Amino acid sequence: MSAPFQGSLFDGFGAIELEPLTNIRRTRLTDGAWVDLRPGWLRGADELFDRLASTVPWRAEQRPMYDRVVDVPRLLCFYGESAPLPDPVLDRARDALSEHYRSELGEPFRTAGLCYYRDGRDSVAWHGDTLGRGAVQDTMVAILTLGAPRPLLLRPRTGGPGLRFRPGHGDLFVMGGSCQRTWEHAVPKSRRPTGPRISIQFRPRGVR
Repeated sequence: MSAPFQGSLFDGFGAIELEPLTNIRRTRLTDGAWVDLRPGWLRGADELFDRLASTVPWRAEQRPMYDRVVDVPRLLCFYGESAPLPDPVLDRARDALSEHYRSELGEPFRTAGLCYYRDGRDSVAWHGDTLGRGAVQDTMVAILTLGAPRPLLLRPRTGGPGLRFRPGHGDLFVMGGSCQRTWEHAVPKSRRPTGPRISIQFRPRGVR
C-alpha cells in the first residue's frame, strides 16, 4: 500500500518559492461551480513536504460511524485565524491567493487545514465543505498539494459524469462558485503502492 516518497525531478532543487498565479486552467462545472488548476505553483515542494511532515503536530482523530467509532484515515492539523502557520511560505501562499481571488471571493482566505495521507490506505470520502457557510453560499477552497500525486475526484450531487484530477508536487487546485454545495469531492483509497501526500486547504472565515 505504501511506497517511499519520491521527489520530482523538476522541483527547484531545494528552493522554496511561489510562482506567479498565471497559467491557471479553469474548468467550468454545472450549477455555477468551477475548479482552477495551476500546476507547479510551488517550487521546492519536496523540501516543504519534508519540513511539514516532521514539524507539524499531526494528530489522529476518530469519528462515530453507525454503531462504532473508527479512525479517520489520515492525519490532521488545523490552523485557525490567529494561529501562526507552520512555515512562512504558507503565509505567503495564503496572501497571494487572497489577492488573486479578491474580486471573485470578496474576502481573504483566513484558515489552513492540513491533511497527511501516509499511504494508499489513507483517504477522504465523498463530501463537500458544507459545515459552515459553504452549505448556503458560494465560496472557495484552495488546496496546495505536496508529495505524491493522488487522484482527486469530483462528481455532481444530482448525478451525472464526474471528473478526475491528479494534483501533486506543488500543484494548486481551487474549488469555487457553488462547488461545495452542488458537487462532492474525494481522495479514494488505492491498492497500489502509493507515496505520502500532504494537502493544505486554505479557506475563508466560516467555511469548513
